[in-house]
Amino acid sequence: MNPASDPTLVYVYAVTPPAPVPDGLLTHLSGVSGSPVTLLAPAGEGRAPVAFVISDVAYADWAEEVLEQHFEDLQWLEETARAHHLVIETLAAHTTVLPLRMATLYQDRVRALRALEQQGRNFAVQLDGLRAHTEYGVKIYVRPAAGPEPAAAPAPTSPGKAYLQARRAHHDAREEHYRQAQLAADRIADIARGHASLHVRHAPQSGPLAARADGENVLNDAFLVPDGEADTFRAAVHAVVEGFEGIRLEVTGPWAPYSFAATPVTPPPPGAPAP
Repeated sequence: MNPASDPTLVYVYAVTPPAPVPDGLLTHLSGVSGSPVTLLAPAGEGRAPVAFVISDVAYADWAEEVLEQHFEDLQWLEETARAHHLVIETLAAHTTVLPLRMATLYQDRVRALRALEQQGRNFAVQLDGLRAHTEYGVKIYVRPAAGPEPAAAPAPTSPGKAYLQARRAHHDAREEHYRQAQLAADRIADIARGHASLHVRHAPQSGPLAARADGENVLNDAFLVPDGEADTFRAAVHAVVEGFEGIRLEVTGPWAPYSFAATPVTPPPPGAPAP
């Protein structure tokens, strides 16, 4: 591709029905890099009833070689992710949305339309399954067990033995917290069978950014819940942990169904020859 003759790329946020939002909403919505947001839909009868939500973005800022540098810039990643998700969450408040991953790019609208037409029937089926559903996240944290403490008064056992006993008690308390977490996770899975349509188990959060003084994340699940079941689902999940002192529950949402969006066929790199 020659940037001089084709200075823009097509950035795709999501798949929606072809008329997803009230008139004027997209007009006032800014996407990545502050770009306007619009719809791209196949024309003519017999086409799949889906559309891409897109922005035209500058080739100079989104070409493959430039993206490699951007992905190492945490500030750029944060700003771009925020803009990407703002578009999706705004749409999700008004219509069914199938979110796509950040930086889904096509060389031009012709190629984006071609991909939409090729995958349109599959997208339509996915959208139908997501209609009137919302994603909720459920996380369980294991609280830290109290560390071994020295005896407050002289004990009949030696200091070394007392310390080992305290260490053993600490270990047993920690194991009990993990047991409580597993029991709560099993009960939540049972609840999900009655109230949620789909369930995805994500890897627990770890690393420096996920570290918390009030516990270790051991469950990080997502549930696709019918809108009419949402309040009952949330109340039932919260009831699970009542009486458990060793764990902490966190329920997040409502979210657009990020965890339940199938990955589309990967578009060619923006600088690749046209197929």
